[in-house]
Amino acid sequence: MTEKALRLGTRRSKLAMAQSRQVAEAVSQVTGRPVELVEITTYGDVSREHLAQIGGTGVFVTALRDALLRGEVDFAVHSLKDLPTTQPEDLALAAVPLREDPRDVIVARDALKFTDLPRGARIGTGSPRRMAQLNAFARGHGLDIETVPIRGNVDTRIGYVHKGELDAVVLAAAGLQRIGRIDEVTDFLSVDTVLPAPGQGALAIECAADNADLIAVLGELDDPFTRIAVTAERSLLAALEAGCSAPVGALADLLADGQIVKEMRLRGVVGTTDGSRMVQLSTTGPVPETHDRAVALGRELAAEMLAQGAAGLMGERAQ
Repeated sequence: MTEKALRLGTRRSKLAMAQSRQVAEAVSQVTGRPVELVEITTYGDVSREHLAQIGGTGVFVTALRDALLRGEVDFAVHSLKDLPTTQPEDLALAAVPLREDPRDVIVARDALKFTDLPRGARIGTGSPRRMAQLNAFARGHGLDIETVPIRGNVDTRIGYVHKGELDAVVLAAAGLQRIGRIDEVTDFLSVDTVLPAPGQGALAIECAADNADLIAVLGELDDPFTRIAVTAERSLLAALEAGCSAPVGALADLLADGQIVKEMRLRGVVGTTDGSRMVQLSTTGPVPETHDRAVALGRELAAEMLAQGAAGLMGERAQ
């Protein structure tokens, strides 16, 4: 007799469904069991408010976690950057699979690159982090842009460009890759221009903390380097006491000498949404060998950023 299907809780958006299908396939391969998707509507999906105003953190996550705790689903898949930085004791982060491209990208009219946009170009994004860094880059390079707060799924956002309402929109490369629309990108933004959100491009697979068998199986999908990197990034975010709607960018990348990974570099940035004031720092050291060391790395960089005035830049939200 065939084993009972595992139930995977997912948001209903096209991107969430695409991510969840990929994970479902991988889980099916390691368990030999069928996986069925259970669609769950979250507050972030139905609210019309801007994410920065509804608090950002957890708005896409809470309903999925509630379904897990009620036993309606066996495990859930989240975009890691949506997860609040404190992990509930009754839920386990069972796996962080290999990360997709963490960069932000531009989809612009006439296939334009960011630096080729016309004077006064209107660029849409719902993220104070992206606004802060794009505006800071524009200030430093004599570009004249206007960042416009927008909401909606990928179709809606790219639609603003096709309809001529905006000159460009900023999106995450990983999301476009997962829904098969990466060829619509007109420019990949270097992480030197825009640091991504902590955890961007990575997925989180969560299940009940007391389900040891499932944790062990899901753990086979875990990528240790990705987990260490996002742990450091999220620790920085937590130490800055900022939710995922705050203008904080962070990226931990591994520096390799040939095939041998030697060090990890962690970069962090925080700024006012108009880009007028920024605190950007980085630290490089041995690759953390434990969760606690990765957490400590994030905390240390955050402390340096706070010493340089980062806290004063974070109370601002995109209006």
